[in-house]
Amino acid sequence: MQNRRQLLKALTAVFVAGAAAPVAFARVPDINGKGQLPMTRILMVATSADRMIPGTEPTGVWLEELTTPYYAFRDAGAEVTLASIKGGAIPVDQRSVNADGENDASVERYLKDEALKAEVTSTPVFTSIDPAGYDALFLPGGHGTMFDYPGSDELARLVERYDREGKIVAAVCHGPAGLVSAKKADGTPFVADRRVAGFTDSEERAVGLDQAVPFLLETRLKELGGKHEGGPDFAPFALRDGNLVTGQNPASATRTAELVMEALKDKVA
Repeated sequence: MQNRRQLLKALTAVFVAGAAAPVAFARVPDINGKGQLPMTRILMVATSADRMIPGTEPTGVWLEELTTPYYAFRDAGAEVTLASIKGGAIPVDQRSVNADGENDASVERYLKDEALKAEVTSTPVFTSIDPAGYDALFLPGGHGTMFDYPGSDELARLVERYDREGKIVAAVCHGPAGLVSAKKADGTPFVADRRVAGFTDSEERAVGLDQAVPFLLETRLKELGGKHEGGPDFAPFALRDGNLVTGQNPASATRTAELVMEALKDKVA
């Protein structure tokens, strides 16, 4: 298991550093000429799973996939509500946290941000939040999502509701696991006939966790009729299909956030 952790950290570091590494605090597309998103509310729902079941392999949220979009949205003036599947502390996959100075810029910022760290350790269960007042739903990834997102009927219904209401639904890396149980208003799979990205099968095999997860995300999205697209392993890749925004891996978190901003911009144009 330790070798898996070391491999995942090494692969992520190589591709993030060597191939268009995300810039955590780059400004997103301008909404009103000032680079801001006033009166915009985004609901971010994270995993509560801290173990890969069956087994004892620790898991959780991949921190960069939470912190990068969180700060991008907040810096643009949006209000972000952080919640989780079960409430309480969001488990952080320790493979996504390196020594000080060796992390993605957003993770470095988080490690010094006592306010956000307090939010992460005490989140409301997402079903306790009235979703009506939000403009977008964002699902950060991490392997934990593979173990609790698909089994949450409430999350599936929230995705369906936002889709039906024309709101933005976004997910990055393993976050699209939160889409696999959702349906469209007509009862067909939510991802059917939609362009979608997510952690690829080859990436899962590369990190040695293809036997640890309950299913391969790329394969499942395709089985549901999704038009899966991807870039090179561990390189940034994200896409938008109408109100659906998805990204492939941790390095895609910045671009995923940018596309969410573009989608929000289109709604107020």
